[in-house]
Amino acid sequence: MTNLTTLLALSDSRLPTGGHVHSGGVEEAVTSGLVRDLPTLHAYLRRRISTHGLVTASLAAAVHRGILPAAAGERGDAETDARTPAPAARAASRAQGRGLVRLARRVWPAEDWAALGATPHLAVAAGAVGRAGGLTPEHTALSVVYTTMTGSATAAQRLLALDPGDVAAVTFGLSELCEQTAGEAAEELADLSDPLLDVLAQRHLDRERPLFAS
Repeated sequence: MTNLTTLLALSDSRLPTGGHVHSGGVEEAVTSGLVRDLPTLHAYLRRRISTHGLVTASLAAAVHRGILPAAAGERGDAETDARTPAPAARAASRAQGRGLVRLARRVWPAEDWAALGATPHLAVAAGAVGRAGGLTPEHTALSVVYTTMTGSATAAQRLLALDPGDVAAVTFGLSELCEQTAGEAAEELADLSDPLLDVLAQRHLDRERPLFAS
């Protein structure tokens, strides 16, 4: 039976993996005027789920299944690099992957986490963690897609001083898209990219005193 409690824990925003300091491009989108209210946040989240969320979740599911080896320097790492054009986005992915593995070492100490290297991509770490936690590849993909959405939604809530209830309603409204995207991600590797998200990631590096790391 799938460990649904583990799935819930991995999807919890309180998980101490460092994800709370990453906005997924929302900080730069707010600064640029692309995200300014609930409708534009909704549009941004849909786009992020359908592009970045799909790709990251598909990589995580492939690592979970063993299709992509998770060890440092092997295909999981290389395939993620190839699907993450922006250097800033690659750095953010590795920072979050490092945080997830740091937690995983405490929760599943019997696993060989050292094989992933010091800074694995988030997708690689998520796939390895999903397998160690007894999830199905589909649920590993769902946890990645869900946190891709909620991380950006929470950041926008803070940056725009939005009503938490309104933001939660937006995320509930995107639940079907999250399910569909996770299902697609679990079937095969996705290789699309989103130039806008890449530009936002790079531009964020030039900001003075940003609230978020990405």
